[in-house]
Amino acid sequence: MIPFAVKKFFFYAYKRGMMKLFGCIFCQMAAHERPAEILYEDEHCVVFPDIHPQAPVHLLVIPRRHIGSLNDLVEADRNLIGHMMTVVGLMARRQGIDRTGYRTVINTNAEAGQTVFHLHIHVLGGRILKWPPG
Repeated sequence: MIPFAVKKFFFYAYKRGMMKLFGCIFCQMAAHERPAEILYEDEHCVVFPDIHPQAPVHLLVIPRRHIGSLNDLVEADRNLIGHMMTVVGLMARRQGIDRTGYRTVINTNAEAGQTVFHLHIHVLGGRILKWPPG
């Protein structure tokens, strides 16, 4: 679990442009500039396991193009988001969690738990997921 103070630090660092010094880790992974276990990729998105899994299946679906969060989407991104959700379903089938159930989560900004400021959809499954999540 990442402490809230750390999440807030990254959020404000991102907002002030400080993260540009290091580059976006998800952009680097999508471009194959940083090692990642790529489970799926196409011209629009990439899927890989979360490095801190919260369930037996915990995948991240990211757009190739850098989009900081849901707040940064524009009308032209409608097809991209729809495509990403279609990939979520495909990955759920491939992971064998489509029939038992899975959860999708998009955290937006620090107070919601976003720690990497590149839009991503969490796909969690393989165990009973309780509500509310936390």
